[in-house]
Formats: sequence, structure tokens, C-alpha cells
Amino acid sequence: MPKIVVFDSGLGSLSIIKPIQKKIRAEIFYFADQDNFPYGTKSIPQLKKIIKSTIIKLQKNFEPDIIIVGSNTPSLLLGISARSRIIGVHPPLYEASKITKTKTIAILATESVVKSKKLVNYIRKNVPSTIKTIKINASPLVELVESEKFISEKSLCDKKIKRILKPLLKEKVDVVTLSSTHLPFLLPLLQKNCPNVKFLDPGEIVANKISAIIKNKKARLQKLRIFASGDTQAFQKKLQRIGIRYKVQSL
Repeated sequence: MPKIVVFDSGLGSLSIIKPIQKKIRAEIFYFADQDNFPYGTKSIPQLKKIIKSTIIKLQKNFEPDIIIVGSNTPSLLLGISARSRIIGVHPPLYEASKITKTKTIAILATESVVKSKKLVNYIRKNVPSTIKTIKINASPLVELVESEKFISEKSLCDKKIKRILKPLLKEKVDVVTLSSTHLPFLLPLLQKNCPNVKFLDPGEIVANKISAIIKNKKARLQKLRIFASGDTQAFQKKLQRIGIRYKVQSL
């Protein structure tokens, strides 16, 4: 049975589990690196140290076929690609540029990504110069997911989403990349506030990459196990409040 590890600093990258399971039957381990939450505010040297030590720990404990760095922030800032068995999650800008009709797209990402030169270079490589790209700090939206307010405080979420998405309407954006794995949890609210905008989730792209890598491995059953650093009981309660009922084990 193929083994796949997905990790992030919180619950955000659980959003890519379903797309993976639709493509592949495998044993999936999810690790919430709560001790280093949030990745989105860390410097590049801090991220390098955190990601390297986390990958070593995950390889030692699970001996996986593939490790997915679920957070867009370290994936982009550290240049993690799909050239090895360690896969990053990146803004699907190439795909967005192919389907935009207004020639204006937007990236919803964490503050550190939005302010980085790495993103500027990534845009230059993946988006034609004829297409305008708008960068939007979505860190406040990430917090809505991690704090579970997207479940318990819908009116607050609506207000924040309307304020953050204002530039989309002014600039006639028709395609937005969800460049944080937390953001698919907010998709119904995003679509409600911007019904004419196409929101791209990179989860399916990641699932296709994994499927190509382990296409010759087969499994009879799907398995998912969830691990976390820090307070695992609190994390388990957090997952239960958003409808995810798995036991969380310490790692």
C-alpha cells in the first residue's frame, strides 16, 4: 500500500485529502505541526529549519512514498517542487492564466508570500505579461479557518471576506487562486460574495502529480491517520467542531 504524508502547521491542508483520495487508494498520514504554527509569519531561515527537521521526523516515523508540504508558504518560499518524493503546493497560476477572460487574475495567499520576491518571480515564470496579476493578503482568512470562526461566526466571516475581496470587484478579476490550503474551507462563503469569480483549488493538481508518481502501486482500502504536535486533545476537539471525527495521535 502506498504511504502518503501531508503536513501543515495546522488543520488547513486537510483540504487536500479528499482530492487525493478521489485519485488514489493509499494510507495517508496527516501531521499538524502545531508547535510551529503559523508558517505564514515565519522568515525564510526559520522555515528552512522547521521544514527540514519536520521532513526528517516524518521520514523516520512513517517511511512514506511521498511527503506533501501542504502549506503554500514554505512550498513557494523554499522552492519545493514535484521533482522528488517531496511535493509542494503552489498557486495554480498557469491554470488561472489559461481560463481568465478579463485578463485579470488574483492570488489569495499569506502575508509573507504576498510580500515575497519569490512570488514575483513565480508570477513572471507562470503568467504571460498580457495578464494582470493582483496579490491579496489572505492571512486574516486563514485565521478564520484555524480558529473555526468560519463555522461559528458566519456574519464576521462575511464582513472580513467582503473587505478583503473588494479589490477583485474593482479590478474585474474573474479567476482567483486559493493559494493557502486553508482557503478551500471558505469556498462557499467566497463564492457567495463573488458569484462571478472562478476560485481555483490546487488540491486536484497535487492529486494528479501524486497519481503519476505512484501509478503502479495499488491499495485495496483507503486509510487516514491524523497526528499533531502540541496539545493533541485540543486539536481533536477543533477537528470535531468542523465535522472531522478522527482520533488525533501525538507525534
